[in-house]
Amino acid sequence: MALMTAVFVVTNRMFPPVLPEPAVEPPPETPTGGAPEGEAIDFGQEMGGVAEEADPPSEVGLPEALVRDEEIVTVETPLMRVVFSSRGPAVRSVELLEYESLASSGGGPVQLVPHGIETLLAGTWRVGSGSDELDLTRLSHSVSPADGLRLTGPGESATLTFRYEHPSQPFASELRYTFTSDSYIVGVEGRLPARARAAIFVDLGVGPAVNELREADDRAMMAFSAKHVSEGVHSRPFGRVKEPEAVTGPLSWAAVKSKYFVKVILAGGGDEGEATLAGLWAEPILGIGRAAVRVAMPIDADGSYRYRAYLGPIDRDRLSAVGDDLQEVNPVGWAFFRPIIKPFVAVALWAMRMLHDHLGLTYGWVLIAIGVLVRVVLWPLNQKAMRSQLKNMAAAPLLEEIKQKYGKDPQRMQQETLKLYREQGINPLAGCVPLLIPWPMLLALFFVFQNTIQLRGQSFLWLQDLSAPDPLYVLPVFMAASLFVVQRISMKSMATVNPQMKMMMYVLPIVLLFVFWRFASGLNLYYAAFNVATIPQQILIARERRRAQAGGVVPVPGPKKG
Repeated sequence: MALMTAVFVVTNRMFPPVLPEPAVEPPPETPTGGAPEGEAIDFGQEMGGVAEEADPPSEVGLPEALVRDEEIVTVETPLMRVVFSSRGPAVRSVELLEYESLASSGGGPVQLVPHGIETLLAGTWRVGSGSDELDLTRLSHSVSPADGLRLTGPGESATLTFRYEHPSQPFASELRYTFTSDSYIVGVEGRLPARARAAIFVDLGVGPAVNELREADDRAMMAFSAKHVSEGVHSRPFGRVKEPEAVTGPLSWAAVKSKYFVKVILAGGGDEGEATLAGLWAEPILGIGRAAVRVAMPIDADGSYRYRAYLGPIDRDRLSAVGDDLQEVNPVGWAFFRPIIKPFVAVALWAMRMLHDHLGLTYGWVLIAIGVLVRVVLWPLNQKAMRSQLKNMAAAPLLEEIKQKYGKDPQRMQQETLKLYREQGINPLAGCVPLLIPWPMLLALFFVFQNTIQLRGQSFLWLQDLSAPDPLYVLPVFMAASLFVVQRISMKSMATVNPQMKMMMYVLPIVLLFVFWRFASGLNLYYAAFNVATIPQQILIARERRRAQAGGVVPVPGPKKG
């Protein structure tokens, strides 16, 4: 089982699944938007690249002299601090106050907007085929309340409103951001002049800032994701975006993420039958391994639009509560295996919460407790497998006798073999099936402990962060050594050991040592506890095996003649 795990992990890292290249083409018509029936919003000219500074077109344009000075306003809740610029308006900064940045460049709260990138939630208004568009960041809106918002009470909510009205042309823009004190979701409602075939393009930025101790690990997880209404979730690492890519709608949500944090735009206000997003566009930024992501959504015939923004941690419980399968923004495990391990993931997270919240255990002790509990739960299956193996070992001489006697008659040999199995009550698969039953649970625990945000920043003994590798490499070495001890105890109790098994006893721990060398220390702590809890069980199994061998557990009658 350990070798199978190593094969799965190593091959998955060396040969990641190749996703089909998305077709860069105009999205299908969106029936819920402002476009008339039979007409689709045109991605074409906009999707040629990030919008450039240009003179606004005459239909929707504004003289440069009317752009007012920029104002900065802050919204603070117990969960986040968001800084807005009145131009756009656009989000300058999003700090998550419950999470500390572990990056070597600094400390303080986790930051979702990278330094120097100021385009989060900024919009570009598109009218018609794309020849008329207006970058709203060129307009400085008035703000109400002027001093921002500060929410402190439980369940408290408030709205920050931005308005722009041209003094001489029939143009007005309004955006309302609604915050709730105990939620990472921001409700957004906007209104622009009513136009046929109008759309708004909203910036999701270039992914969260680097907030982890190992910058390379955080950057490797940077990606964009989108959930198509009928085709499911599409995800793409930033490192593989080498040219402009589009994911055409209708989409339920679109996101950019790092290892533990995510920025999401969800269609509509959360009601049934809401409008969908028209599509997502990713433009690679050469040299930094990121991509600028924009999301298009149609504007209703009256000029209104709305969406929700989730700006926060990749916490599976919180994301599941939002709905629309938002937890799949960071899927657990390989795609072909997810339906099987998904229930075990939920159980593993529930067990972590129970042990931490209700018993008051730190997460280091939680991982140790789960490692021991899993070993205890699997004990009956191991006992059953061991006893089946004893029966198979006892029957081995008679099976060899049948093979020698009927080797030239395969049909007769098969009949005599099955007859022996029936007489002795032997199931040739009973020795391995009990060990395969918990396989989905063990894989689920592997993925949970490798990526769960609950372990991020949690210290234990000499480990400063259970989500980062062991800085002293004590756990990988200890885990490999404990595995060697388990195998040695098992083999010493066997009457005969073939050379392949003996070689595996030495090779497998070394292979796993290098596989798990850079894995999260929390994952290695769990496996170390699991192996240590296995040792007394292996000793009991070895004693029972020796007693069976000493007592001549081979009361197996030979095949009847004739």
